[in-house]
Amino acid sequence: MRLLLHIFFLQLFYASATAQKLTEPIIKLVQPYKTANTVSNAKQFITGSTCKQCSITVNDKPIKVYSTGAFAIELNLKPGDSTFTIKAESGGKTALKKISYTYTVPKPAVPVKTLAIESIEVFPEGSLSLQPGDKIQFKVKALPRCQLTTINDAVLQEMPLSLTKGMPGIYQGEYSIQPTDSFFLINLPFTLTDSLGNSTTKATKSLYSVMSAYTPDVAKTKGRLAHLEYGLGNDRLGGAKVGYLDSNVLLKVIGKVGSDYKIQLAKNRTAYIPEEHVELMPKGTFAPNSLTDKWNVYGDSVYDYVKIGLFARLPYQSFQLIHPSRIVVDIFGATNNTNWITQLQSTKEIAAVDYEQVADDIFRVTIQLKHHQHWGHSIYYSGNSLVIRVKQQPQHLLLKNLTIAVDAGHGGSNNGAVGATGVYEKEITLALSLKLQQALKKEGAKVMMTRENEHFFDNKERILFYRDNQPDLLLSIHLNSSEDPFRAGGTSTYYRYIGFQLLSLTIYKRLLELGLKEYGNTGSFNFMLNSPTEYPNVLIETLFISNLEEEEKILNNDFQQQMVEKIIEGIKDFLQGCSNE
Repeated sequence: MRLLLHIFFLQLFYASATAQKLTEPIIKLVQPYKTANTVSNAKQFITGSTCKQCSITVNDKPIKVYSTGAFAIELNLKPGDSTFTIKAESGGKTALKKISYTYTVPKPAVPVKTLAIESIEVFPEGSLSLQPGDKIQFKVKALPRCQLTTINDAVLQEMPLSLTKGMPGIYQGEYSIQPTDSFFLINLPFTLTDSLGNSTTKATKSLYSVMSAYTPDVAKTKGRLAHLEYGLGNDRLGGAKVGYLDSNVLLKVIGKVGSDYKIQLAKNRTAYIPEEHVELMPKGTFAPNSLTDKWNVYGDSVYDYVKIGLFARLPYQSFQLIHPSRIVVDIFGATNNTNWITQLQSTKEIAAVDYEQVADDIFRVTIQLKHHQHWGHSIYYSGNSLVIRVKQQPQHLLLKNLTIAVDAGHGGSNNGAVGATGVYEKEITLALSLKLQQALKKEGAKVMMTRENEHFFDNKERILFYRDNQPDLLLSIHLNSSEDPFRAGGTSTYYRYIGFQLLSLTIYKRLLELGLKEYGNTGSFNFMLNSPTEYPNVLIETLFISNLEEEEKILNNDFQQQMVEKIIEGIKDFLQGCSNE
């Protein structure tokens, strides 16, 4: 009896201590990270959390504390130094934290006033390998009313003030690489000369070369994730991708920009590929081209196949069309020499195949589908024959007959975004994904998970995992984020290929039934998990973890379950839409 009483009093003691700890005033800031901050923007936010029972003031002004303990305030700083005192109070106790800002208004640009070259911009940016006929453009800021020249005495012109926002001394020009140019790894020089004949010279930081007769001009793809990019544009998602290529595909190299090789796909079509995805072939290797040979079209129990005979592994691009549904594949460097196409009745998804020589060096294959929904396709080589494998629509459009991949975004050392309470995106995506896994299993579906715990998986690993395991659908679960904790918010879904739009749209519409703010159903999205063509896929940015009201919602287990149920209803709507033909 004494032992039971002892345990009872210990439990009371620990419960009391825990309750006291929970009400202890605390201040944990997520934004800003430092106590002293130098900024060049007047608008700033202070975001953080305190105990759920605490009140918060900033410079004695009361601030709303959400049920999660989160709080935020928007600042509009004046030039100079500002200090903000954050005070948390609970049960007569207080906690203080001071944050200071030094706001410096950016100084307006001023003209160059001495004989000098202030800045040099070259387009394309970065070190370049060039061929005769290639053009490079220059934009230079220097002392006005001078003469500015570069390689081979090419002259740059000073631009009128109407085109420079009133800034004198902006010079622009371009240079075409000449057949006689033979420089190698040089910094391009620019010489500025005033009216008295005084001059100064400044060179670019990047290096420039002209491809010589001895430079390899054919490369071969390597690895499983070699991909072409349309151009040199870049953002946080990387350059816009043309698509993935199989290994050992031959590419004609016509230049290099930074770490990207410039590739000639056809007479009027170029692309870029990161150097890590290719190896250069010996000089004298034939440029990629081939006649087409015979075709075979057939099917098995899961896929239909189009097999096109070629004599070399050529680069290709595919895209989806709808109304009616078609898969189009352009083969670069191929010329029609096909005299027959053998088509077997074992196909279940392919209605017809056709081809067109759209240019001398572009051979286009068009595959008409029997159903309006694209279920995925992949392209690879078998020897030198190009194979287009088309996923058949499942015979029974019910969840219990499908394999659904659930991708919990981030994980392990990759935290993702962080909310005002300090919760990481990786934690919420895992919680949602595990709930989604259980709900899908309850519907009878087979579920394939990227991760079921706090483990790091690179996005490339995720793509290869699902390429090897071929789910019917993929759902990638994430949360959005913004610096603004008040205005930026809403739910959103994302797809890349038009043939997969329906899945993202049906899920999006169902999520909006929860009364959430619209952030949009976005297409042509360049996220890696949206890049596979093998299966319909969708990125679900459930809510903004940075938004205090939405963080409050998403931390609620009941609300998470509601989101999961709406996602499943969206998948069912998608399947219903596939069956309504």
